[in-house]
Amino acid sequence: MNDNSTTRTFPQHDGSCSPMVSLVIPTLNEEENLACLLPTIGNIVDELVIVDGRSADDTIETALELRPDAVIVREKRAGKGYALQAGFAACSGDIIVMMDADGSMAPAEIDTFVSALEAGADVVKGSRFLQGGGSGDLTGIRMLGNAVLTRTVRWTFGGRFSDLCYGYMAFWRDVLPFFDEEVGGFEIETFLNVRALAAGLRVVEVASYEEHRISGESNLSAIRDGYRVLSTIVRERRRVRRYRASLGLHRPDLHSGTPMPHPVIALRDHRTTGVVATTALSGAARAGVAGVAVAAVATEEDARLRAEQ
Repeated sequence: MNDNSTTRTFPQHDGSCSPMVSLVIPTLNEEENLACLLPTIGNIVDELVIVDGRSADDTIETALELRPDAVIVREKRAGKGYALQAGFAACSGDIIVMMDADGSMAPAEIDTFVSALEAGADVVKGSRFLQGGGSGDLTGIRMLGNAVLTRTVRWTFGGRFSDLCYGYMAFWRDVLPFFDEEVGGFEIETFLNVRALAAGLRVVEVASYEEHRISGESNLSAIRDGYRVLSTIVRERRRVRRYRASLGLHRPDLHSGTPMPHPVIALRDHRTTGVVATTALSGAARAGVAGVAVAAVATEEDARLRAEQ
């Protein structure tokens, strides 16, 4: 092991009070599905945010009838990614959970996601391929495409993801600056997962079961959206290289002994103590929060792999 490698600590969330949980659900003509889904959402959710993409049915009316306390966001742009990011911006909770409106994701699993975050994770993602998970909805083509794209991300960015293209996720609201780019379509899940890896966030997978959608037809296109997912992976990989180059890290210096500012650590400090490390965030402000994180983690990951060889 290299004695000069950066030592990272992972402060945990202060458990003296329960975090507020916001649930974001994007909708497009989901009237029938919401009628079945919303009554099953438990008390763990403090704030429900419905983002509607110009539904032609009574989606909004159904949501307000069942949940008069729901925050309704009307998103004019078409696309799941735009809807989710508009929902994230409207949230006031400490934890943000995202799930689909079609009834394929069980609200009862939200407790598992929140528990993993409280245990120290920055981002928690569901996996249909862990023990205890599964799917009643995956076709052979979608399963093959997901497997290929998951392995591509593991090869390109590291990590040990078992399920890339699944949209049941939760994260602390203070990591939103790392997801600072607008992404329009179904590739939003891949974007969030890849950004979390590149930024050095602690990502945990939990088992999740995907049911058939209750009613209606999915807007997902395996070929079209698979291409958009692959394009997102390529774009984010180029982004990592650009940030390395901007900091003179074409080939990481593994022996400098000088730790780089790491805004991820500052965010975790903030959750625990309420005080943000000024030196770390000042560096992030100059180069862009996500950019510094990408470059720092790229260096640390290269150092770890070199030490293991």
